Amino acid sequence: MQQLWLNVYHDPAFWGIVSIPVVAAVVTWAHVWLAMKMVFHPINFIGLREPYLGWQGIIPRKAGRMAGIIVDNALIKLGSVEEFFSECQPEQVAEQIAFHIREHADEIADELMSQHSRVLWENLPRELRQVLVQSLRRHAGPIAHKILADLEDKVSDYIDLRAMVVRRMSEDKKLLVTMFQQVGHQEIAFIVHSSFWIGLFFGVIQMGLWITLPYSWGLPLYGAALGYLTNWVALTLVFEPTQAYRIGSARFGVTIQGLFLRRQAEVSEMFAELTSREVLNIHSFMHEMFYGPRQERTRALVLRHIRPVLESLSVRTAALVTLGPRAYADLKLQVVDTMIANTMRPLADPELNRRHGQLLRLSLAQRMKQMSSVEFQGLLRPAFQEDEWILIAMGAIMGLIAGSLQLWLGFH
Repeated sequence: MQQLWLNVYHDPAFWGIVSIPVVAAVVTWAHVWLAMKMVFHPINFIGLREPYLGWQGIIPRKAGRMAGIIVDNALIKLGSVEEFFSECQPEQVAEQIAFHIREHADEIADELMSQHSRVLWENLPRELRQVLVQSLRRHAGPIAHKILADLEDKVSDYIDLRAMVVRRMSEDKKLLVTMFQQVGHQEIAFIVHSSFWIGLFFGVIQMGLWITLPYSWGLPLYGAALGYLTNWVALTLVFEPTQAYRIGSARFGVTIQGLFLRRQAEVSEMFAELTSREVLNIHSFMHEMFYGPRQERTRALVLRHIRPVLESLSVRTAALVTLGPRAYADLKLQVVDTMIANTMRPLADPELNRRHGQLLRLSLAQRMKQMSSVEFQGLLRPAFQEDEWILIAMGAIMGLIAGSLQLWLGFH
């Protein structure tokens, strides 16, 4: 060993040789940092010709597929759409909707009737106008509770959970990226920070290979192979092994398990919070019912509950006097749109969604904590696995480039 050191020390390329591990560490850190950025950014395609000449982050580029994986690997295993909707406390939501309609009954009546005959409506005797307003106030609560109760009984008839989540995240790619980044922030930081030391370790091996086998293109080839290995090792340490293994005694041993899997309890709380706040909230559910692909079913349900009020003697008389028979028939359809719009207004309040999502958040977190390690791995793993070969290949390419530059600068 002493003779080997002396040979290296007196070699004209001494500084080039000893710089191999340092360069390997820095280059490894740089290409792993870049790889992590490429997973998430840019949100939208940047380049000349999509998707060939340019780049878009792996997750935003495949937002629909990624969202589908989240549903299939996590949400469907955690509960049904009926359970999720019920845990948003729809009976209390109905009272919030009824309160809003009672408070704004005058404006709602004006909005509805003025669309047909503003001048006639405004010149009607106040007593006749109040018939409609008071009817709105009187029936708002019972109708809202009946509609929400019917929706709760058969939510899956009005919502396709997978399609709803995929559409939501495809339309808001930044939300999907934020979810992956927040849920996996410690693992991402570990991959980047550990890459320097993994690169340094493999750089020492690379230096040893160069000393013993110093043929011309050895350094670039070693760099490519070790660049490939460092990215593969970093990603593997996050997710493997899925099951915890104990090495050594209870007192002095160490438990080995994928870093992401060891944080199952913490990640479960974080994922449940994000999901209940941004995706599975009462506003999202109701918006999907009223404006999604199955909206006609929901609108038919709303009309079924509103029709008896519209056809009551007092309302019918006031409407016929104001509008006439033909416009009164149109009113039955128009009132559905107006009531839906006024139903959604109070549900847009973030505080209301947060309050009604607490039960769902707790339920989701508890169920996620009980998932097996293999099931839990499926929450974040697809974000890297989908195009993992790109990240690993990039390590090999940058290792090859770094090795070539080092060969040219340090040994020529």
